[in-house]
Amino acid sequence: MGIHDDDIAKVRTSADLVALIGEHTEIKRSGRQWMARCPMHGERTPSLSVSPEKGVYYCFGCGRSGDAISFVQEMDNLDFAGAVESLASRYGIQLRYTSKQEGSQRARKRTLLDAVGKAVDFYHDRLLTSADAGEARAYLRSRGYGGDVVRRYKIGWAPDDWDTLARHLRLGADDLRDSGLGFVNKAGRQQDAFRARVMFPIHDERGDPVGFGGRILPGHEGSKYKNTTTEAVVYDKSRVLYGLHAHREGIVKAGEAIICEGYTDVIGFADADIPRAVATCGTAMTEDHVKLLKRFSANQLVLAFDADAAGLAAAGRVYEWERTHELEIRVADLPAGVDPADLAREDPAELSRAVDEAVPFLRFRLERVLAAGDMSTVEGRARTAEAALDVVTEHPDPLVRDSYLLEISDRCRIEIARLRELASAPRPKTQERAASPPRRRDDSRPSGPRVVPNQPDEPPGPDSYHPHDHPDEPSLIDAVDGATPAEDEALRLAIHRPDDAARLHPALFGDPIRREAFVALTDGGLLGAGDRAGDRAAALLRRLAVDPSDADASDVVAGLARLAGRRTLDDLRRVQRALDSTDEQKQHAVASIGPLKLLVERLDESDTREEAIAQLLPWLIGYEEGKGA
Repeated sequence: MGIHDDDIAKVRTSADLVALIGEHTEIKRSGRQWMARCPMHGERTPSLSVSPEKGVYYCFGCGRSGDAISFVQEMDNLDFAGAVESLASRYGIQLRYTSKQEGSQRARKRTLLDAVGKAVDFYHDRLLTSADAGEARAYLRSRGYGGDVVRRYKIGWAPDDWDTLARHLRLGADDLRDSGLGFVNKAGRQQDAFRARVMFPIHDERGDPVGFGGRILPGHEGSKYKNTTTEAVVYDKSRVLYGLHAHREGIVKAGEAIICEGYTDVIGFADADIPRAVATCGTAMTEDHVKLLKRFSANQLVLAFDADAAGLAAAGRVYEWERTHELEIRVADLPAGVDPADLAREDPAELSRAVDEAVPFLRFRLERVLAAGDMSTVEGRARTAEAALDVVTEHPDPLVRDSYLLEISDRCRIEIARLRELASAPRPKTQERAASPPRRRDDSRPSGPRVVPNQPDEPPGPDSYHPHDHPDEPSLIDAVDGATPAEDEALRLAIHRPDDAARLHPALFGDPIRREAFVALTDGGLLGAGDRAGDRAAALLRRLAVDPSDADASDVVAGLARLAGRRTLDDLRRVQRALDSTDEQKQHAVASIGPLKLLVERLDESDTREEAIAQLLPWLIGYEEGKGA
């Protein structure tokens, strides 16, 4: 079951691997190859090597490798078929399936996504042209959103009617429900999920529209925001971020993402020329969101909302995310009572300053506690110090904690030795009171979303490694397999200059991983070799594909022949010495050792090399094949 092999091959050859990787991390040409900081593990220097000619990548830091399909699998958390479909959709390739059932399941998901896409167009056109959307247009203009913004983000209007969208789409009851666009009411009639709301389409990171956030107009009854139901098949609010697809280029370029509370905040940041903001979609910020942003090289996250609630709920988890995913979470200290969307319109320079001067998560929370404390009395300073200790002791790093204790000591006028003693003792369970002291009257900002984690599933990798920087060390795979450089050079020749490698044969490779890699390569080329070879052989081929050599072809073939010849001489000598060898075997070994040794020696002489290769290769291939007979 699956997708036809010809279609998979077409997807592989059509994919622009450099462009795909460039959507997640900065990538630059380096000679014949391209180099990038690997988005699959945290690092500061480039170790991901990409060969656009061969269509493969290899990371010398974490060891991950593959082609366009495996990269999409890794980055978009898709299975193989899902990655092929994603690429096929991008490049306009029609897929055929070997199983009607599987094909129908995939086709239904596409049907649901297409239905959401049609709803986006319907709501958007309604906002632009319908008389009943006049109040919605006036509201958007009051927020500073002209026609260009409305069209860029395809903002729409859901009319105040029961089934306008359902009648327009004419979906079956199951598709209407599973797309999240509507449902069948108690009267047995189809009904729209959204009514009388400004509609903000939500896309996944690949650009597919998967849901909506609908905002009620000011002065109207109903919850301020309503999102696509969690029962929708194609929408998972814990794994999508509003604005990510539109702003991922800005995120990759800056290495930073800004987390907002509302959709209009995201648009406001972009209008202020800060195109790297995203928003959670009616849910808490989770570790899945952190992983998603990390896939686009966001090594710093800036929270553009009041972080007190987030810190109170799960400060320790935030610090764990920082450690596990090798990133820093900071907080933009926005003016009290002002939304980022309003600040973007009224004072974009101040919004930019707040982001540029964002402070570490712990620093922000501590400052809020100290600023809210009563420093005019001994008792007030003691209470403030107690609350501040509860905040600081949540951090797992003792060096970080001690630095902040010095600051508490200075500002609360309490001996540092006493604070260290209190910090090392078990803290009373008063974090809720301590971490959130009474706010001053002028602090009227709404609280931000909670922060709730999922379990990490990516092991940390080394920072960066490239064998050219360590010429005396074996490669990662060589260190495991114990193979010699001659066989790798032969594989490089077969990958990059196959015509020059026509004389090579699997029997010449002594290492089983290299032999397996060569067989997979010669059976159908580099693209798709991973489907024909095991994981280690496939990874080896990808590493060598992004690390070409200009070695002379004759030298490479001679090196492989020399290695195989010496291995065969050792084998013949064992036969000669073995007690259980027959007389015929021993006679053959004695007769072969001398001539074989001479041919191997002649490989070292330039004037006799080609003649020696011509005689030696058939003999070695025949010997190995005879052993298996």
